[in-house]
Amino acid sequence: MIERYARDEMSSKWTMQAKYQAWLDVEKAVVKAWNKLGLIPDDDAKKIIDNANFNIEEIDEIEKTTKHDLIAFTTSVANTLGEESRWFHYGMTSSDTIDTAVALQMKDSLELIIADVKMLMESIKKRAYEHKMTLMVGRSHGIHGEPITFGLVLAVWYDEMHRHLENLEQTLDVIAVGQVSGAMGNFAHAPLELEEYTCKVLGLKPAPASNQVIQRDRYARLATALALMASSIEKFAVQVRHWQRTEVYECEEYFAKGQKGSSAMPHKRNPILTENITGLARMIRAYAVPAMENVALWHERDISHSSTERFWLPDAFITSDFMLHRMNNVIANLTVFPKNMMKNLNLTGGLVFSQRVLLELPLQGLSREDAYRIVQRNAMKVWEGLQEGKPVLNEAGESLYLEYLLADEELRERLSETEIRECFNYDYYTKNVDAIFQRVFK
Repeated sequence: MIERYARDEMSSKWTMQAKYQAWLDVEKAVVKAWNKLGLIPDDDAKKIIDNANFNIEEIDEIEKTTKHDLIAFTTSVANTLGEESRWFHYGMTSSDTIDTAVALQMKDSLELIIADVKMLMESIKKRAYEHKMTLMVGRSHGIHGEPITFGLVLAVWYDEMHRHLENLEQTLDVIAVGQVSGAMGNFAHAPLELEEYTCKVLGLKPAPASNQVIQRDRYARLATALALMASSIEKFAVQVRHWQRTEVYECEEYFAKGQKGSSAMPHKRNPILTENITGLARMIRAYAVPAMENVALWHERDISHSSTERFWLPDAFITSDFMLHRMNNVIANLTVFPKNMMKNLNLTGGLVFSQRVLLELPLQGLSREDAYRIVQRNAMKVWEGLQEGKPVLNEAGESLYLEYLLADEELRERLSETEIRECFNYDYYTKNVDAIFQRVFK
């Protein structure tokens, strides 16, 4: 229900009703500005502000003849007014209305996205502290590396989302720009003060310079910011999908009572939410391309950008909003299996401690090359056993890797049994977790 509500709230900002209302808000702001500058009489300005309205069905019908949506809109609005309609859209060009109105829609929508990001960050932070010291194996190339904690994984995610938050907040400043500069952006028919006052009323900044449109590098900045964020969300989703694999099974999407995973195999519990997020991220990234191609318009304007923006702007916002709520749902309700994490951490019988042993030997005067050779040759014995399906623990229940190291005469010339055993201490790998959390979460 939360995901559905979020999608409806964002979708409502991109309906035809919302589009024309934004147009009307811009036009009324311009009327107020002209009135302040002394052109439109107080009575006429009040009539327009109080009575100007539109009818979508009427606009559609008029547009069949005009083939121009803005003219159809102004005609419909004029039908709700009297003689004062002569001041409506005075000294403006279509893009003054449309681009400034779209800036309002983008601003409102991006503020929702920013709120979504903050919501997700809070969920990540909560789970990070919950599992700050939950040990698991770190992987590179998909292969076991060294011990880490699940909390550290989530701290990385939080830090990454913080960068996206800053980028989106900066992008909000870039896109919250309006214009009332006339047909070629030369202010021939209206003073700069008109634009400045109009934008102030609307909560926007005036574009320092424009031709006939708001420059599309601003829109491209938005598209790329959303695409970058989507890529990180997909990164998190892919990680969850890996953890849910049967062979790994360290985490799992919440599986509700009565939920079904497969029409054919009743045992299945599939990571459907994160798989869906992967697909959504692909779509959001795809919108960055037309947005960047829209930057290059002919001379002072053409409308090659218009058709693509009717698609990508609402879709990118609605999809991003939905994706963020879905990822938040995944994180907040993620089922974590610490025992399975520890089981996997021990899967290779202590091989994850190899670097710890390696770093002790140079301290005893051994070259790094010789140290690496000693540590690796014993590690390879464990790998050979794994390839044959042999256990990684000896009869005493201790790591075979530890046993091999203790039996290595060359190694024992440098390290005592106590020193070698100390290398197999998990606490060594968590000693700086608190400091890392302090840096990330401050």
